[in-house]
Amino acid sequence: MKDRHIDETMAEVYRNDPGLAASVLDDILSDGDQAELLIALRQMAKAFGGVQKVAKDADLNATQIYRTLSAEGNPGVDSLSKILRVMGLRLSVQPIDKPAPIH
Repeated sequence: MKDRHIDETMAEVYRNDPGLAASVLDDILSDGDQAELLIALRQMAKAFGGVQKVAKDADLNATQIYRTLSAEGNPGVDSLSKILRVMGLRLSVQPIDKPAPIH
């Protein structure tokens, strides 16, 4: 059996279980690991037809999405919201158990 690249495997998992995709993104966002978030979003873009299709459906430039989701990317809220909407997801804000003290 041929080994599959992890991104292809995860794309299939996310495609078959959007609830898991939402849960994974939520966990990543709660940890604040942007690099991990960008990896998951690249895998999810693959699950939803690839960057070209996601860009078209989100009314964004594909080059912009490639840059946004690159290892050095820094997605803005507007772009992130559009990308997630294509995937049937949205950003939300939830209270945390104990807020960090403000100094």
